[in-house]
Amino acid sequence: MTSFDPPRPWTTSYAAGVPEDLAPQSGSLIDIVDASVRDYPDAPALQFFGRETSYAELSRQIACAAAALAAHGVRAGDPVAIVLPNCPQHIVAFYAVLRLGAVVVEHNPLYTPRELRKQFEDHGAKHAIVWSKVVATVQEFPADLRVDTLVSVDVTRAMPLMTRLALRLPVAKARESRSALHAKTKGATDWEGLIRHEPLPASHPRPAADDLAIIQYTSGTTGTPKGAMLTHANLLANAAQARAWVPQIVRGEGCVVYAVLPMFHAYGLTLCLTFAMSMGARLVLFPKFDPDLVLAVTKKHPATFLPLVPPIADRLLTAAQQKGVSLAGTDVAISGAMALPHELVVPFEEATGGFLVEGYGLSECSPVLMANPVADNRVAGTVGLPLPGTECRVVDPDDPHTDVERGELLVRGPQVFRGYYGKPEETASVFVDDWFRTGDIVTIDEAGFVRIVDRIKELIITGGFNVAPTEVESVLRQHPSVIDVAVVGLPDEHSGEQVVAAVVASDPDTFDAEAVRAFARGILTPYKVPKRIVVVEELPRSLIGKVLRRQVRDQLLSD
Repeated sequence: MTSFDPPRPWTTSYAAGVPEDLAPQSGSLIDIVDASVRDYPDAPALQFFGRETSYAELSRQIACAAAALAAHGVRAGDPVAIVLPNCPQHIVAFYAVLRLGAVVVEHNPLYTPRELRKQFEDHGAKHAIVWSKVVATVQEFPADLRVDTLVSVDVTRAMPLMTRLALRLPVAKARESRSALHAKTKGATDWEGLIRHEPLPASHPRPAADDLAIIQYTSGTTGTPKGAMLTHANLLANAAQARAWVPQIVRGEGCVVYAVLPMFHAYGLTLCLTFAMSMGARLVLFPKFDPDLVLAVTKKHPATFLPLVPPIADRLLTAAQQKGVSLAGTDVAISGAMALPHELVVPFEEATGGFLVEGYGLSECSPVLMANPVADNRVAGTVGLPLPGTECRVVDPDDPHTDVERGELLVRGPQVFRGYYGKPEETASVFVDDWFRTGDIVTIDEAGFVRIVDRIKELIITGGFNVAPTEVESVLRQHPSVIDVAVVGLPDEHSGEQVVAAVVASDPDTFDAEAVRAFARGILTPYKVPKRIVVVEELPRSLIGKVLRRQVRDQLLSD
């Protein structure tokens, strides 16, 4: 461990009321729910298609689900897979697992069977709480991945009665909507039975701050799933840092948070699942982003705090203008995962009367590391200032013990993860002493604002999701018309980056790019499928034969 303590010039740029440091976190994530239940028992904790769940009822369901899971054999330290969209059952399942001292493993419910299976192979969970539409996929896993406890969740059961009845109408549109939300299942435990179980006794042992809370998967440059191990203290710290960053948002019944980002993603998980619950907020859940659904809620309960990505901000603003719906009252929107265009900030803030600021983070850091001040001194084109208690260094990537003006960002703080699950060598490779290597090349100005100028890692970030080029390449190479391929990210005004493949074809004259894309869609989740496939004669390589993706990218940009 190093005792090196670099200066923190950014603290002088903090907005009024934001502290330089925070006290160490104690207890567990369960405590933040308990505190809100104690202070606001009758206030709405969750809202889903208009149906509200109070904090007291949320607490009851968590205690019942926890007891039922314990009866099914879930024990402290066990990994428990959650494969759910944004819905009330997701919040209950998350905290029920944690209440037992077990470990949540979040998954994208839209992953293909192959992608989902790769993650289960890595973490080996024998208990899973799964969206009904994914149950059959899990049941078809090979015998060595057999799940002992498989709980099926029908998300429509959390909707208001009238909405559920409308979905059952014998008309094509209703059938289509219901089939998008639910599938009939066999051989799985019904979620509704879990929340009718006798509640877990208050005396049941609780997790500690240093206990592992979640395994959050992030794509490595190799495309191999890597589970970032985050403790209760990591996630508590990041929620506390978020609260400290927005002192103007008052804890309690007036606080409204929109979950338009998927909660299986680290960004949505922290700002919706943990921050919102710690604020005693009304958390409005959307299974997917739909501008019309969001605007319908905005009329009555505008968002006090709105985590989003630039494409969502753009679509929401456009829909509001087209439909004549006011966004006034949306106080603080924080944007991450990709660069935030200044030309979007100005009209969005004019429409809301609030702030739209850019932040930055990684799954390994719970995930938020920095954000622009929610004040007039934010700096466009930067990702802002390190959060309270977060330390940063800029080092030579080839000699990470040497500090430079333009180099790799190293970070240290209470939100930085414990390491990669079951991967000690990969864990060691991303730490220099006790500093985490982000893989991003940055500069930090005199006022402490951080600007990302390049990326060491070859990950593509599209729509806020990480795509490992090697994973996509390995799939495309399976197609008979592809001899060789390099996948890169090209700038895209809507998604930040666009996945593009440069392909050496077996027969360029008959090559069918759409057929290759269709093939890829059968294996990869949609956002990983290349938006474009460009045929090239050959790929640039190094002296040892490695494809030079940076040159491929430059070549495609110049064409």
